[in-house]
Amino acid sequence: MHIGDGLVDRRARPRSAVPLGALGLLLALTGTCFCNGFVAQASSALGTRKVVAVGAENEYANVIGQIGGPYVKVEAIMSNPNTDPHAFEASTQTAQLISEAELVVQNGVGYDAFMNKLEAASPNQRREVIEVQELLGLPSSTSNPHLWYRPATMPAVAKAVAADLGKLVPAQTHYFRTQVQKFDESLTPWYQTIARIKARFSKASVATTEPVGDYLLQAVDADNRTPWKLQADIMNGVDPSPQEVTFQDNLFKQHRVKVFLYNQQVTDSLTVSFLTLARQEEIPVVGLYETMPTPGYDYQTWMSAEAKALERALSSKRSTTRL
Repeated sequence: MHIGDGLVDRRARPRSAVPLGALGLLLALTGTCFCNGFVAQASSALGTRKVVAVGAENEYANVIGQIGGPYVKVEAIMSNPNTDPHAFEASTQTAQLISEAELVVQNGVGYDAFMNKLEAASPNQRREVIEVQELLGLPSSTSNPHLWYRPATMPAVAKAVAADLGKLVPAQTHYFRTQVQKFDESLTPWYQTIARIKARFSKASVATTEPVGDYLLQAVDADNRTPWKLQADIMNGVDPSPQEVTFQDNLFKQHRVKVFLYNQQVTDSLTVSFLTLARQEEIPVVGLYETMPTPGYDYQTWMSAEAKALERALSSKRSTTRL
């Protein structure tokens, strides 16, 4: 059920998986890999080694595609903006995709636990698996699973992807390392926006629904006034207590926050009520995405766009509900 501004009711949304049949036909006909927003053109050289790779979320698939270029054929498991990632259920097509994969990048922290089950069901000694939680040295008790909003996450992922691709295609090790350097440099606009926000608006008070962008808010040194319990309840589909809801409402009514950030991809009646109240109180709102919006974005331009939306909200009170 859609609720205004393209919002999607978490409780009413059907669970789905990425359709692969039509994509497979397209690949066979064109030799081009459309990687959920990232296009990797197959090498014209006959016999080029192409690693079959999978990103559990499309932002990870996108980075694999950028590092691997013509030497990977990459797919994303979760990429549909109308799908609640927390409620995703794998299909037989997904299982087949994992069984063929030589390189997998998954988030961990319980966000995509279905990947572990699929990998165990189709063991492959050659398969390289990068679990971002382990890569970053984070405990299983990490409360916020949206690791891709951390500025340090994807450079580490890109480096690990290059290392594993180098094992699978040793002749192209230099190419993969060069792609990592280009990727790191391309994150500069995002880092610059973060630095500007931190310099001008340090400790700016904000409110959120769930912790999709909390790592970004930490990077800019914002003061998130929404209690963690409320964020976690909404993220996990649990009804918050009346006291928590009243507290959040008062943040808007008493103008104790400068910006309201919400998960644009997944909402329910409660989060819509927060959004409506924020607008009534003329508090600018920013819609954050849980998976990378496509088409038109890669990982770095997506993150930069989200940060710039926050900057506009703080500097000129302009709302951005969609990218």
